[in-house]
Parts: sequence; C-alpha cells; structure tokens
Amino acid sequence: MIALLCRGAGRVELTPDYGVPEPPPGWARIRLSRAGICATDLELVRGYKGFQGVLGHEFCGVVEESPADRTWEGRRVVGEINIACGECATCRRGHGSHCERRRVLGILNHDGAFADYLTLPLANLHMVPDNVADDKAVFTEPLAAALEIVEGVHVRPDMTVYVVGDGKLGLLIGQVLRLTGAACTMLGRHADKLGLAAGWGLDTLFLPPAAPGDPAAAPDLPLADLVVDCTGRPAGQQTALRLLRPRGTLVLKSTFHGDAAWNPTDFVVNEWTLVGSRCGPFAPALRLLSRGLIDTEPLIEATYPLSEGVAALEHAARSGALKVLLRPDGA
Repeated sequence: MIALLCRGAGRVELTPDYGVPEPPPGWARIRLSRAGICATDLELVRGYKGFQGVLGHEFCGVVEESPADRTWEGRRVVGEINIACGECATCRRGHGSHCERRRVLGILNHDGAFADYLTLPLANLHMVPDNVADDKAVFTEPLAAALEIVEGVHVRPDMTVYVVGDGKLGLLIGQVLRLTGAACTMLGRHADKLGLAAGWGLDTLFLPPAAPGDPAAAPDLPLADLVVDCTGRPAGQQTALRLLRPRGTLVLKSTFHGDAAWNPTDFVVNEWTLVGSRCGPFAPALRLLSRGLIDTEPLIEATYPLSEGVAALEHAARSGALKVLLRPDGA
C-alpha cells in the first residue's frame, strides 16, 4: 500500500509498497477515505517526540475487516487516537488517554492514517452519521479536541474569552466557544481567517506583525477570564498571559517543538490556573457535525492524493495554510 512515513527529524518518505497491516484480535483494518494534516504532524516531521513511522491521526474510513465483530465491516468510521492497555492503574481510573503504556495513532509507537489502510481497536471506533460527508467527518478528531476545553473548564455565558491564534484548530475552538454564550474574541494575524470567524458571530481582532524586540505586545483589550492559546508559539503564549486577569485560566491547545515562554512566578502571583488540553469526546463532535452546528467547508484549503503526500505536507507547512486533506489515489 501507499504510505507516508516520517523517518526522523526532517526526513519524510513516500513508499508505494508498505505492508498492509493485519488487525490483531479485537481490532479492525480500515480503508482510508480522508485524512487531515494538522500542526502536530508537522511538528513530528520537525522532530517532536522522535516519532518514526506512518504519520497521521485525523481520518475517516471504511472498516474492511473486523474478525471479532463482522457487523462493523462496511461501516464508515472515525477513530479515537489513543490505544490504551485497559489494565494499568490509569486505565482502571477511566483515563485511557493517559494510559501508562498507551500508543497513539501516527504519534507514538503505532502507524498512522497517511496510508491506504490503518488499524485500530474496535473500542476506538465511532460510526459516522449518513449525513456527514467524508470531508466533514475528517474534522471529528480536531473538533473533539476543541470540545475538550469545555469538558475541562466551566465556561459560563457571562465570561470574557479570548482565542489567540486563527489557525485550523483555533477556528474550530472559536466555533465551539461561541455555543457557550460567552463573549468570545478571536485574535490572529490573518485577515481572511478572522473574516471567517466574524461570519460565525465571533468578535475578532487583527494582530499586526510583532515589532522587533517586542514579539508579544498586548492588544488594548479588557483582561479575560479565559484565554485559549492555539498558536503553538512562545509569542502567542506571552500574548495570552498579558490578556489574562488575576485568577483567570489559560488553556494550552497546541503542542510545539520548543521551550515555554513564561515565568512560573507569574502564575503564583496572579493565581492563574493552567490547563493542558489534548484529546476530547468524539460522540459530541459527530453530533455537532451532523446537526450542522460547526462549519468545516471553509477550512479546507486543498486535497491531495496519497501519492503526492510529500507535496501535501509542504503545502500544509506554508505560513497561514488551512486544512490540507489526503485521499486515496483514484478516489
């Protein structure tokens, strides 16, 4: 099968004859329909976590083989990316996404979705509603990650909320947070993306290019109860903290290959709460997509066949790029 692999920092390889995976007991083999490239994939290529193997964790596909339960075969599915052992103390507490021995699709010790086929446990799969097309279903994983914010933080309608970063994930997060009724403002450096956010009813603020020596100049805004940093950059973290009121909450949504940009003393003095937020609930994400409450079509910038996967990664790495999708050749 065709597969797009990371062979180490800066080394990406497309191979046309990678072995088709066999599903272990209780697993399924899934034929890819769509896959999405996200910022984490690009960080892995840069060396994050030292990953080697098939990239990709945002996908939808069709179950081709499921020996343990044939009723799954032929079903359109998306899949949760954390593969838990189910036996360790963390799993027994119900926190499988933090399993002590976990593998993560296309991120940690398990081949991902940038290939004709992938495998996942049946327990990870969710059926896609008939009215959710492949190009929309592929957003389930990042939308679930956006929903994890409201799983972990009580966002009240009377709160002031800022989303720093107008990239792919930030635009999904903005749409989720507007559903809470909170006063939500998106800050970013791309007028076209901020225009999308404004069309969804979000307030927006354009951040001009940073001046030399002051990469995180704070805009003239009231301090916020909650700030979500989606930039994955030290300057974005600095901007987020300058906008956070005492006893406010900072949510970090982006992984990046680099050092943090804050002084821990500031968290003590201001009594800030820091929330790391990663994977989220798939069932509500699919429900929002099925009901048309989240707009994904404007987020798709380009679709490439798997055989042009290297070019697709290069496109996704361009400054300001929105979502780049992969599809099987001939699809």
